[in-house]
Amino acid sequence: MTDRLLKIAETKRQRVKAGVARRRAKEKRFRFYGIASISMAFAFLIVLMTTIVSDGYTAFVTTEIKLTVDLSPETLGIESGETDKKALMQASFRKVLRKAILQEIPVDGRKQKRALYKFLSNGAEYDLRDMVIADPSLIGKTIEYWAQAGDNFNQFNKGNIKASTPEDGRQFKDLQIEWYDELVKEGNVRTVFNKNFFTNGDSRDAELAGIWGATVGSFYTLIVTLALSFPIGVAAAIYLEEFAPRNRATELIEININNLAAVPSIVFGLLGLAVFLNVADLPRSAPVVGGLVLTLMTLPTIIISSRAAIKAVPPSVRDAALGVGASKMQMVLHHVLPLAMPGMLTGTIIGMAQALGETAPLLMIGMVAFVVDIPGGPLDAATALPVQIYLWAENPEKGFVENTSGAIMVLLAFLAFMNACAVIMRKRLERRW
Repeated sequence: MTDRLLKIAETKRQRVKAGVARRRAKEKRFRFYGIASISMAFAFLIVLMTTIVSDGYTAFVTTEIKLTVDLSPETLGIESGETDKKALMQASFRKVLRKAILQEIPVDGRKQKRALYKFLSNGAEYDLRDMVIADPSLIGKTIEYWAQAGDNFNQFNKGNIKASTPEDGRQFKDLQIEWYDELVKEGNVRTVFNKNFFTNGDSRDAELAGIWGATVGSFYTLIVTLALSFPIGVAAAIYLEEFAPRNRATELIEININNLAAVPSIVFGLLGLAVFLNVADLPRSAPVVGGLVLTLMTLPTIIISSRAAIKAVPPSVRDAALGVGASKMQMVLHHVLPLAMPGMLTGTIIGMAQALGETAPLLMIGMVAFVVDIPGGPLDAATALPVQIYLWAENPEKGFVENTSGAIMVLLAFLAFMNACAVIMRKRLERRW
């Protein structure tokens, strides 16, 4: 009898031991799957960031060619002693630059000259013109001027166009490579920081295109979005959480708010196109319309996060405020709202970061237009940074490929900064009960 009981106990012990071993094996497998998934996601992230950085870091530098420029009135095509702005605006600075580069690389024939003139960017003459207008004393002198290089010259100097590629497969031909080598040998080529990328608007020339116009457009769009979505979202959250009666109408509103948070962003673009442009007749491609559309898209996120922040405030705070004679409005404004504000601000920043990266709704309201000028206000025609990336990504030229990756790097930096602000704000202002 004793031996039988011992066998039964030993069998049960073995079964328990085997069960524990199986559970531990499952836990190890689950841990392995989790680590493998995180490692795979991290590897994909590294590959993505490496690809973007390797393609885009060259957008932050550009190439210049040193020329000896004759700024005599005869060469400029103006009267001697004429230095007023109107006359200089009509002067032939393109002729001056072409004469200067022909002095560096003497060539004959219209075809060769045309190939040599492509070494200079279309914007080089305007930069020289602006410099002379700013300092008219340069007229009549011969100066050394670093001219902005054209796109093909620029891309070859950066290594984006390879000399090893067959001549039929590249736009920078063998003869141009010989001229390039001669300029480099003379020390007339340099690589400098590309300020145009950060100070210019869009351009049909890749070396002149910049993100400043799109950045200003995004700024105005986000200002409109923040000015509308934050107060409306916070007010709606306070009403639903503190004042609204619990009935079927309130439940229906809450369900719709939760559903709107999952609606594809392009639907809000269609709504903006139908209401703000076709009915309200607001200006097309204006940041104010983009801000209104993004407000509709961001409101559910802000309302949900604000309600969660209000719920996190302990009931004892409300009871204590009401117990000392505060009205319900005073209780909400003086006690609950200040304690919930960190969570509200965190949700708002995350919502704004989401709005910053949106493209689809802005495409629907016409912010995809080619805009060269920097917008001066929310009613001026503008584009946004993600839309600018979309426009450049459609262009097959090498210069726009690197501009696309460079703009993505800037956009990711903005998004990382905004999310970091949300995390820091939550850590510093968060109170544990």
